Amino acid sequence: MLAGLMLGSRSNTNLPISDELRELLNSISTTRKVFRGTYLFHEGLEANEIYIVKSGLVQVSKLTADGKELILRICNHDDIVGELSLFSDDPVYLLSGKVLSSGEVHVVDKEQLEKALVSNSNLTFEYMRWTSTQMRKFQSKIRDLLLNGKKGALYSTLIRLANSYGLESDSGTLINVTLTNQELANFCAASRESVNRMLVELRKRKVITIEKSGKIFIKNMDYLKNEIGCEECPLEICNIN
Repeated sequence: MLAGLMLGSRSNTNLPISDELRELLNSISTTRKVFRGTYLFHEGLEANEIYIVKSGLVQVSKLTADGKELILRICNHDDIVGELSLFSDDPVYLLSGKVLSSGEVHVVDKEQLEKALVSNSNLTFEYMRWTSTQMRKFQSKIRDLLLNGKKGALYSTLIRLANSYGLESDSGTLINVTLTNQELANFCAASRESVNRMLVELRKRKVITIEKSGKIFIKNMDYLKNEIGCEECPLEICNIN
């Protein structure tokens, strides 16, 4: 399940931020308890705050034109969310942030952070570089969906899951986390039925097998990469977090 996603992580594939920037964010933040099923922010609403996850899990997603949910990130300890609204006039949230597992977040006022960053060019550069990485991740996932359709979205999701939670062996890569077909569908803006059909096809082609536990074992990673024209992006871009 999504709430247990971080337990199988083999390493942190996200681009880290410096202790100095983290101290700045903590110094101008307040702590807020958040509860499963609630939202930190909604797509399209005025963006006045960003959030640093202290504990719990937060899902960042976007609604597609046909009303399906596209999950873009699953954020946990020390991840920053709502960050793409900084340094813009009349900003609105481009995405929605839903709490998957109760915990606490540090809440940072957008205007306060902008003033603090303006006075420190090094931290401004670092923050903008970090934000640029998040935007590249967002763009790459949208690109896979637009250029390769639902199949490309599923294949790229399997690759990203393998990069974040994969256990390598001589015969392939085990995605060391169990997700339902509906949860996989939410990463692809697809229906559960279409994801099920695509997984059956991949099994027939001997690209994947599915363990009794429900975990997916990728036997032929090259097939998935070739089908979507994989550009071999670095891990800080090509991951599920």
